[in-house]
Amino acid sequence: MTSVAESTREQIVETALRLFRDRGYEATTMRAIAAEAGVSVGNAYYYFRSKEQLIQAYYDRAQETHEAACREVFAAERSFAGRLGGVLREWVRISEPYHEFAVKFFKHAAEPSNPLSPFSAESAPARESAIALYREVVEGSAGRMDDELREELPELLWLLWMGVVLFWVHDSSPGCARTYRLIDRVVPLVDRLVGLSHLPGIKGVAREVIEVVHELRA
Repeated sequence: MTSVAESTREQIVETALRLFRDRGYEATTMRAIAAEAGVSVGNAYYYFRSKEQLIQAYYDRAQETHEAACREVFAAERSFAGRLGGVLREWVRISEPYHEFAVKFFKHAAEPSNPLSPFSAESAPARESAIALYREVVEGSAGRMDDELREELPELLWLLWMGVVLFWVHDSSPGCARTYRLIDRVVPLVDRLVGLSHLPGIKGVAREVIEVVHELRA
Protein backbone atom coordinates (compact mmCIF):
# COMPACT_ATOMS: atom_id res chain seq x y z
CA MET A 1 0.00 0.00 0.00
CA THR A 2 1.39 3.42 -0.98
CA SER A 3 1.90 6.19 1.56
CA VAL A 4 -1.03 8.12 0.05
CA ALA A 5 -3.31 5.09 0.27
CA GLU A 6 -2.20 4.38 3.85
CA SER A 7 -2.82 8.02 4.79
CA THR A 8 -6.30 7.89 3.26
CA ARG A 9 -7.07 4.66 5.07
CA GLU A 10 -5.96 6.12 8.41
CA GLN A 11 -8.00 9.27 7.79
CA ILE A 12 -11.12 7.19 7.20
CA VAL A 13 -10.53 5.17 10.39
CA GLU A 14 -9.92 8.25 12.55
CA THR A 15 -12.97 9.99 11.11
CA ALA A 16 -15.13 6.94 11.72
CA LEU A 17 -14.01 6.66 15.35
CA ARG A 18 -14.78 10.35 15.94
CA LEU A 19 -18.24 10.07 14.40
CA PHE A 20 -19.00 6.86 16.27
CA ARG A 21 -18.13 8.70 19.48
CA ASP A 22 -20.05 11.88 18.65
CA ARG A 23 -23.12 10.48 16.88
CA GLY A 24 -23.23 6.85 17.98
CA TYR A 25 -22.32 3.72 16.08
CA GLU A 26 -25.83 3.02 14.72
CA ALA A 27 -26.49 6.59 13.58
CA THR A 28 -23.21 6.92 11.68
CA THR A 29 -23.34 5.86 8.03
CA MET A 30 -20.54 5.07 5.62
CA ARG A 31 -21.74 8.06 3.56
CA ALA A 32 -21.28 10.36 6.56
CA ILE A 33 -17.84 8.92 7.25
CA ALA A 34 -16.78 9.47 3.64
CA ALA A 35 -18.06 13.05 3.63
CA GLU A 36 -16.28 13.94 6.88
CA ALA A 37 -13.08 12.25 5.72
CA GLY A 38 -13.13 14.17 2.43
CA VAL A 39 -13.33 11.09 0.19
CA SER A 40 -15.99 9.68 -2.09
CA VAL A 41 -18.38 7.02 -0.84
CA GLY A 42 -16.91 4.62 -3.40
CA ASN A 43 -13.42 5.33 -2.12
CA ALA A 44 -14.50 4.66 1.47
CA TYR A 45 -15.99 1.32 0.43
CA TYR A 46 -12.83 0.51 -1.49
CA TYR A 47 -10.90 0.47 1.78
CA PHE A 48 -13.67 -0.81 4.08
CA ARG A 49 -16.72 -2.79 3.01
CA SER A 50 -18.62 -1.99 6.22
CA LYS A 51 -18.54 -0.17 9.53
CA GLU A 52 -17.60 -3.47 11.16
CA GLN A 53 -14.43 -3.59 9.06
CA LEU A 54 -13.56 -0.10 10.29
CA ILE A 55 -13.76 -1.29 13.89
CA GLN A 56 -11.69 -4.36 13.08
CA ALA A 57 -9.09 -2.04 11.55
CA TYR A 58 -9.09 -0.09 14.82
CA TYR A 59 -8.60 -3.35 16.76
CA ASP A 60 -5.66 -4.31 14.54
CA ARG A 61 -4.03 -0.90 14.76
CA ALA A 62 -4.48 -0.73 18.54
CA GLN A 63 -2.88 -4.16 18.87
CA GLU A 64 0.10 -3.13 16.73
CA THR A 65 0.55 0.02 18.81
CA HIS A 66 0.36 -1.99 22.01
CA GLU A 67 2.93 -4.51 20.78
CA ALA A 68 5.35 -1.72 19.87
CA ALA A 69 4.87 -0.06 23.26
CA CYS A 70 5.66 -3.34 25.04
CA ARG A 71 9.10 -3.78 23.45
CA GLU A 72 10.70 -1.53 26.04
CA VAL A 73 8.91 -3.39 28.85
CA PHE A 74 10.18 -6.74 27.60
CA ALA A 75 13.71 -5.40 27.20
CA ALA A 76 13.80 -4.07 30.74
CA GLU A 77 11.83 -6.69 32.69
CA ARG A 78 12.58 -10.34 33.34
CA SER A 79 10.20 -10.93 36.24
CA PHE A 80 6.73 -12.24 35.47
CA ALA A 81 5.07 -9.50 37.53
CA GLY A 82 7.12 -6.74 35.90
CA ARG A 83 6.33 -7.96 32.39
CA LEU A 84 2.62 -8.54 33.01
CA GLY A 85 2.13 -5.26 34.87
CA GLY A 86 4.04 -3.36 32.21
CA VAL A 87 1.97 -4.82 29.38
CA LEU A 88 -1.32 -4.03 31.11
CA ARG A 89 -0.28 -0.51 32.06
CA GLU A 90 0.96 0.22 28.54
CA TRP A 91 -2.42 -0.80 27.15
CA VAL A 92 -4.23 1.64 29.44
CA ARG A 93 -1.81 4.41 28.49
CA ILE A 94 -2.10 4.05 24.72
CA SER A 95 -5.89 3.53 24.90
CA GLU A 96 -6.54 6.74 26.85
CA PRO A 97 -7.38 8.85 23.75
CA TYR A 98 -10.14 6.35 22.84
CA HIS A 99 -11.69 5.98 26.28
CA GLU A 100 -14.73 8.11 25.48
CA PHE A 101 -15.32 6.18 22.27
CA ALA A 102 -14.95 2.84 24.07
CA VAL A 103 -17.53 3.83 26.71
CA LYS A 104 -20.16 4.45 24.02
CA PHE A 105 -19.18 1.53 21.81
CA PHE A 106 -18.88 -1.14 24.48
CA LYS A 107 -22.51 -2.29 24.30
CA HIS A 108 -21.92 -3.49 20.73
CA ALA A 109 -18.72 -5.37 21.52
CA ALA A 110 -20.40 -6.94 24.56
CA GLU A 111 -23.09 -8.67 22.48
CA PRO A 112 -22.03 -12.34 22.09
CA SER A 113 -23.39 -12.61 18.53
CA ASN A 114 -21.86 -9.34 17.36
CA PRO A 115 -18.90 -9.77 14.96
CA LEU A 116 -17.20 -6.96 16.86
CA SER A 117 -17.08 -9.01 20.06
CA PRO A 118 -13.47 -9.79 21.02
CA PHE A 119 -14.55 -13.45 21.16
CA SER A 120 -15.96 -13.53 17.60
CA ALA A 121 -14.44 -15.29 14.60
CA GLU A 122 -14.04 -11.91 12.91
CA SER A 123 -11.91 -10.66 15.80
CA ALA A 124 -9.67 -13.75 15.72
CA PRO A 125 -6.61 -12.01 14.17
CA ALA A 126 -6.50 -9.30 16.85
CA ARG A 127 -7.29 -11.85 19.57
CA GLU A 128 -4.53 -14.22 18.49
CA SER A 129 -2.06 -11.34 18.29
CA ALA A 130 -2.97 -10.29 21.83
CA ILE A 131 -2.57 -13.85 23.13
CA ALA A 132 0.82 -14.02 21.40
CA LEU A 133 1.84 -10.88 23.29
CA TYR A 134 0.96 -12.53 26.61
CA ARG A 135 2.92 -15.58 25.45
CA GLU A 136 5.94 -13.30 25.30
CA VAL A 137 5.17 -12.22 28.85
CA VAL A 138 5.31 -15.85 29.96
CA GLU A 139 8.19 -17.12 27.83
CA GLY A 140 10.47 -14.24 28.74
CA SER A 141 9.85 -14.57 32.47
CA ALA A 142 12.62 -15.87 34.69
CA GLY A 143 10.43 -17.34 37.44
CA ARG A 144 9.41 -20.99 37.86
CA MET A 145 5.91 -22.19 37.07
CA ASP A 146 4.07 -25.40 36.31
CA ASP A 147 4.84 -26.58 32.76
CA GLU A 148 1.23 -27.32 31.82
CA LEU A 149 0.10 -24.00 33.23
CA ARG A 150 2.80 -22.28 31.20
CA GLU A 151 1.16 -23.59 28.02
CA GLU A 152 -2.28 -22.30 28.95
CA LEU A 153 -1.26 -19.12 30.74
CA PRO A 154 -1.15 -16.77 27.70
CA GLU A 155 -4.86 -17.31 27.03
CA LEU A 156 -5.69 -17.00 30.73
CA LEU A 157 -3.80 -13.70 30.85
CA TRP A 158 -5.74 -12.53 27.80
CA LEU A 159 -8.95 -13.26 29.72
CA LEU A 160 -7.53 -11.30 32.66
CA TRP A 161 -6.89 -8.43 30.26
CA MET A 162 -10.54 -8.63 29.11
CA GLY A 163 -11.53 -8.09 32.75
CA VAL A 164 -9.23 -5.07 32.97
CA VAL A 165 -10.78 -3.68 29.77
CA LEU A 166 -14.28 -4.05 31.23
CA PHE A 167 -13.20 -2.22 34.40
CA TRP A 168 -11.47 0.48 32.31
CA VAL A 169 -14.58 1.11 30.22
CA HIS A 170 -16.52 1.93 33.40
CA ASP A 171 -13.67 3.87 35.03
CA SER A 172 -14.51 7.57 35.30
CA SER A 173 -11.62 8.46 37.59
CA PRO A 174 -9.13 11.12 36.38
CA GLY A 175 -6.59 9.52 34.06
CA CYS A 176 -8.22 6.13 34.73
CA ALA A 177 -6.35 6.05 38.04
CA ARG A 178 -8.61 3.31 39.41
CA THR A 179 -7.67 1.02 36.52
CA TYR A 180 -3.97 1.53 37.21
CA ARG A 181 -4.68 0.79 40.87
CA LEU A 182 -6.50 -2.39 39.92
CA ILE A 183 -3.50 -3.54 37.88
CA ASP A 184 -1.14 -2.75 40.76
CA ARG A 185 -3.24 -4.89 43.12
CA VAL A 186 -4.09 -7.81 40.82
CA VAL A 187 -0.70 -8.44 39.21
CA PRO A 188 1.11 -9.36 42.48
CA LEU A 189 -1.70 -11.82 43.29
CA VAL A 190 -1.44 -13.48 39.88
CA ASP A 191 2.35 -13.53 40.20
CA ARG A 192 2.13 -15.25 43.58
CA LEU A 193 -0.28 -17.92 42.31
CA VAL A 194 1.79 -18.59 39.19
CA GLY A 195 4.98 -18.76 41.23
CA LEU A 196 3.42 -21.38 43.51
CA SER A 197 1.94 -23.45 40.67
CA HIS A 198 4.86 -25.91 40.56
CA LEU A 199 4.46 -26.87 44.22
CA PRO A 200 2.68 -30.17 44.98
CA GLY A 201 -0.20 -28.63 46.93
CA ILE A 202 -0.95 -25.97 44.34
CA LYS A 203 -0.19 -28.11 41.29
CA GLY A 204 -3.52 -29.93 41.62
CA VAL A 205 -5.40 -26.63 41.63
CA ALA A 206 -3.50 -25.54 38.52
CA ARG A 207 -4.52 -28.77 36.79
CA GLU A 208 -8.17 -28.11 37.65
CA VAL A 209 -7.94 -24.63 36.17
CA ILE A 210 -6.45 -26.09 32.99
CA GLU A 211 -9.25 -28.69 32.80
CA VAL A 212 -11.84 -25.90 33.05
CA VAL A 213 -10.16 -24.04 30.19
CA HIS A 214 -10.19 -27.19 28.05
CA GLU A 215 -13.89 -27.76 28.77
CA LEU A 216 -14.77 -24.19 27.84
CA ARG A 217 -12.91 -24.57 24.53
CA ALA A 218 -14.75 -27.79 23.63
